[in-house]
Amino acid sequence: MVFQVKHFIKLIHMNNSPNSSQMQKIGLFSTIMIVTGSMVGSGIFKDPTDIAVALGIPIWYLLIWVIAGILTLIGALSNAEVASMFPKTGGQYIFFKEMYGDVVAFFYGWSIFAVIQTGSIASIAYVFSEYAQTFIQFPRFSVSIEQSVHLYLPFVGTFYPLKEIGLKLITVGIILFLTFVNILGVRSGSLVQNVFTVAKFLAIGLLIICSLIFAQNGTAHFHFSQSIVSHNNLSFLMGFIVAIQAAFWSYDGWNNITYVAGEVNKPQKTIPNALIIGTISVIVFYVLTNAAFLYVLPLSSIASSSLLAKDVATVIFGGVGGYLVASAVMISTFGTTNGTILASARVYQAMAEDGYFFRSMKDIHHSFHTPHKALILQAVWTSLLVFSGTFRALTSMLIFVTWIYYALGVIGLFILRKKLPNAKRPYKVIFYPYLPIIFVIFATAFVFLTLYTDIQMYVNGKVEIIHSLYGLFLVATGIPFYFYFRKKLFT
Repeated sequence: MVFQVKHFIKLIHMNNSPNSSQMQKIGLFSTIMIVTGSMVGSGIFKDPTDIAVALGIPIWYLLIWVIAGILTLIGALSNAEVASMFPKTGGQYIFFKEMYGDVVAFFYGWSIFAVIQTGSIASIAYVFSEYAQTFIQFPRFSVSIEQSVHLYLPFVGTFYPLKEIGLKLITVGIILFLTFVNILGVRSGSLVQNVFTVAKFLAIGLLIICSLIFAQNGTAHFHFSQSIVSHNNLSFLMGFIVAIQAAFWSYDGWNNITYVAGEVNKPQKTIPNALIIGTISVIVFYVLTNAAFLYVLPLSSIASSSLLAKDVATVIFGGVGGYLVASAVMISTFGTTNGTILASARVYQAMAEDGYFFRSMKDIHHSFHTPHKALILQAVWTSLLVFSGTFRALTSMLIFVTWIYYALGVIGLFILRKKLPNAKRPYKVIFYPYLPIIFVIFATAFVFLTLYTDIQMYVNGKVEIIHSLYGLFLVATGIPFYFYFRKKLFT
């Protein structure tokens, strides 16, 4: 998912380059691995259930993965041009400085801290804890106690921090443990990191193959008559927005290509090829995975499943298979959480060096040589986010905010074409300006429709908080900090 790529690139260089002079160019295969490895994370183990609930029609359950994948590809191709122009540490924070100046760059960096990156860590660790309940049920308070402690934010909703307290404590424990490990500098070697990645793909790949071999009468689950939701035009549109938002979380991480554009061999050819091959591969992988789920379980069972991969494996292999797949999911999400925690410090460091974040966040531990203060601050805030909501609340919030910046990033492409017409561009987006325009139109519509859908779901009592407004509220908390940092910078 988001930001693992920095760690992955370092491993590539460690394994393939004997000295620093050879650490500048990576080829097509490694670039494809970055694209696919950044996308496939915890989402595929959780999002199918939410998509089934939202759409309720088998064909749309599968088609949504194709639509989200194509839009992902268009966005990635559009952003790759800017990435090739500014291959610097800090990624999109640097891009926004060049496009819009310090204000937008600051709020992007603040959003990374307050919503996007910390929310991603919390969400991935949340999936680990949910699958851990395959082996042990975590305690929770009674409903009356869970609801006795609550926080109401005007125009946002009501938070219940004691809800599913056992699950949340385990999630926080994982985050704190992995933060401590990263502070000590005990990082996963390439072999260990590869084990995490292989376990993820093997677990799902095994399910796909065995589903087709051992499941019976699965084709009946694909029929339109299996629809589990009655839609009118408006309800289908709202369901579509909820579903594609969930799918976008599974595809998120495509912008990680921004971290390697300057290090890619022949970027004009390699980047678009890697994006096309990698994204299409993930689309096929996701469609096959969900087709396998649907072949084994009817859509109604998918919609009601809390641990879908485990439930599918249990049907095919029995109880032992469910335990094995649950273990593989835990290994995968544990590794993804670990790979995500340290890399985000790059953005905090870049902001602190510019004077637009707490200056201590750029400090490096004298013994462990890690950004310990940035990691501690990130862990504390991430833990607070865990207590603020569920997996779906966290991912919905961060995807909404993320797509605002995705839209701004592609709009910035037009700004840079006008602002820096003669700048060196190792890669130029294909079919310019049509693909970027298509992306901006959809991204803008997606943001406004998500806001509308969230408000309607809250009004109808389907959710406890308005996820999109929650995300905007967290972004807005950066306003006083911006003026604080700016005052210190010029005094």
